[in-house]
Amino acid sequence: MDHQINRSEPTVTSEPVSRRGLLRAATVSAAAVGAAGLLAGPANAAPAADAAARGQSHGRRRVPVDRISIQLYTLRDQLAADLPGTLTALRRIGYRRVEHAGFVGRTAAEFRAALDAAGLRATSGHTGIPQPFDAATWERALEDANTVGSKKIVHPYFGRDAEGRPYRDPAVYRALARDLNQAGRLAERAGLDFGYHNHQLEFVPLTDGSTGFEILTGQTDPRLVHFELDLYWTWRGAHDPVDVIRANRGRIRQVHVKDLDVEGGFADLGDGVIDFGRIFDHEREAGIEEYIVERDDAGTSPRVPADALETARVGFDYLAALRY
Repeated sequence: MDHQINRSEPTVTSEPVSRRGLLRAATVSAAAVGAAGLLAGPANAAPAADAAARGQSHGRRRVPVDRISIQLYTLRDQLAADLPGTLTALRRIGYRRVEHAGFVGRTAAEFRAALDAAGLRATSGHTGIPQPFDAATWERALEDANTVGSKKIVHPYFGRDAEGRPYRDPAVYRALARDLNQAGRLAERAGLDFGYHNHQLEFVPLTDGSTGFEILTGQTDPRLVHFELDLYWTWRGAHDPVDVIRANRGRIRQVHVKDLDVEGGFADLGDGVIDFGRIFDHEREAGIEEYIVERDDAGTSPRVPADALETARVGFDYLAALRY
């Protein structure tokens, strides 16, 4: 099965967040956790070029370089235009592993060959579970994941109905949790770890006062389903990633490391306001195994003319230099 790179990820404009609203949410959360603070202060809002120097001051712990990955959705246009050249450029930057979001019009075997030629491994991949759930279709996706050499397979997106409205019915999330357990059980049989990637919609209050994220974490089997916590979208859902980690110890095995600007938009790592060192200080509690760079609008938005490969370079350098 050929999974095209065409994830229907929500954009910043679909869920507008004002600077005042964002900072209000951060202030309320900061009051709850005390002086540690949630977002980097003005002194930490330096350009990406200063990220390495800024990262050195936090402590002695560091992100292992061989656990730094990048979500290839960040480079979807470049991959479509030049798959081998883009993969080779990522390896030159320093990446050893990537997370795919489809196979760019290739078969799984062809995509694996391109990765091998570039010296990269797709240790993880985004593939949506069938809705309604169909075991045979999912098993074919698992075969592809094994062909490409992945260790983890992650469901990338949920949260809106066919008309684009956020789900508010708790029953919808309870049904999804059952499907995730089925998908995780089949993935385990195939030798793969199965995860779920969040956006902000899982944190929207449902009609019974709960959230989709609470239902998914509470009603999925920890042995079958882990979580790939997107740090940007967690903040956009007005939740502190550290609180989410504390509530789900050992289940946050992957993180999407994506920065947030003061207007609620995307930023290259180090250009935004998220204090990643504070979050990574809880890496053992979380169970983090992969730190995955991503920027949803890199090189594609008219207001973001930067080269997505530059975003990839800045992200790798930032994580490699960070101390906490």
